[in-house]
Amino acid sequence: MSSGASVSALQHLVEQLKLEAGVERIKVSQAANACKDALLVGSPAGSNPFREPRSCALL
Repeated sequence: MSSGASVSALQHLVEQLKLEAGVERIKVSQAANACKDALLVGSPAGSNPFREPRSCALL
């Protein structure tokens, strides 16, 4: 019985390794800074430094 369980466990391990081998890898520096990247997450409309300043509507 233990050899059958061992073979089953090894088959499961092989399947898991095959799945992990197919995962697309990225550098840690890219993953860590992705939440701060304005091109990926966008920027709030009020804090865009490249937008034209609005003029006063009363003047």
